[in-house]
Amino acid sequence: MDFRQLRYFVAVAEALSFSEAARKLHVSQPPLSIQIKALEDELGSPLLERTRHKVSLTAAGSLFLEKARAALANLDEARDVVKQVASGETGEIRVAFTASVPMHDAFPRAFQRFREAHRNAMLELVHMSTGQQLQQIEQGEIDVGFLRPSPQFRPPPTIAVREVLADRLVVVVPTWHPLARDTGHAGGPAQGIAGGIDIADLSGESFLLFPRGLGCGLFDHVTTLCNRAGFAPRTVQEAREATTIIGLVASGAGVAVLPEIYARTGIPGVTYLPLIGPDADSRVLMAHRAGMLSPIMGRFMGFF
Repeated sequence: MDFRQLRYFVAVAEALSFSEAARKLHVSQPPLSIQIKALEDELGSPLLERTRHKVSLTAAGSLFLEKARAALANLDEARDVVKQVASGETGEIRVAFTASVPMHDAFPRAFQRFREAHRNAMLELVHMSTGQQLQQIEQGEIDVGFLRPSPQFRPPPTIAVREVLADRLVVVVPTWHPLARDTGHAGGPAQGIAGGIDIADLSGESFLLFPRGLGCGLFDHVTTLCNRAGFAPRTVQEAREATTIIGLVASGAGVAVLPEIYARTGIPGVTYLPLIGPDADSRVLMAHRAGMLSPIMGRFMGFF
């Protein structure tokens, strides 16, 4: 039994005429009759009653018609799905991002536009560190990642990247800190951005950093900048969340270096000092496995 035989049978059953069904199917009548007879032989039961002037369905034919229509409808639906996947209109895409990415206005807007344009697509979002994303892209566990690598990051040949955003780094200090007063922002707004500062000015400070083991690009970025300035950051506390780090800065536990986007958190008691000098920008890269760009991935990435 094949789908051609099902189509032939449904056409005859609906028209109750071999000649009319043959015209609709654009085939000659003898091959149509042969295929219907082969179908009946395989099923072991007549599906149609044939007389000289009339064609009618048998009891088995009436039941089989319902199933044949359903099978053909499923086939057509499967065909449509394959065409949509091949053209990128639908499909499944797994996207990972670092914590700060959704805070940038461009990202939620792009995700929303993609969803509106591809309502049948399945978009899975998951929060991961930069190191985790690189591992899972290599392993095929995620399709696209938005990551913040260190300045010395060079993607392996297996991973393709494109910069989608450059975010300035800022030093986060308590509002009462001498560095905040020196910039003329003592007593200013808690979320205010003060004048610039060089990383070397922090050589005597206590640092609050992300844990090294998270594979966090910001940890590598900060330690690299400090090492270039001739000192190693003295870490007094590690925290997994930037908002926790900012809160600890406000309590006087130390200073931190974070992307400027975190100034939007509005946590009171801190001042943000833009970092100056080489590599003072934190890049957000969009990454995927090289040579593994599905149609739906291509459409998704076109929104950024």
